[in-house]
Amino acid sequence: MKPLFVLIGVWLISILVIKLWKSELDYKLSGKIALSVMLLFTALGHFIYAEGMSKMLPHFIPFSMQIIYATAFIEIIAAICIFIPPLRYITGVLLVFFFLAVLPANIFAAVTHLNYETGKYDGPGVDYLWFRIPFQLLLICWTYLSVIK
Repeated sequence: MKPLFVLIGVWLISILVIKLWKSELDYKLSGKIALSVMLLFTALGHFIYAEGMSKMLPHFIPFSMQIIYATAFIEIIAAICIFIPPLRYITGVLLVFFFLAVLPANIFAAVTHLNYETGKYDGPGVDYLWFRIPFQLLLICWTYLSVIK
């Protein structure tokens, strides 16, 4: 839920700052800024909670810690590339695929009641998916509207 608060909070603040700075509303730029900050925030979580996040992957998947670190770097690179015009479109498309690709790990974590922050199996469980799946869809739509379109 924290990434949602970061996304919406940064979006609202950036709308206000851009309005004061440019005297006009620029929802698309605000959307890119918010998505970028949210990606950096979640990448930081991959470093802080790497051990717990590695448990989000089924046990038969090798190199789970390396995958968690790799996804953090993917998020950092994407956060930067959405501001580089020649890379913006492809980054947006790849982000949509990325958001789809990480959804099974979130489902697995919910089904196993994983609390990725502590690495213990006392998390909210399947009820968390009522938030997580719509949030993934929001991220996909957000990426489409602010980066791809």
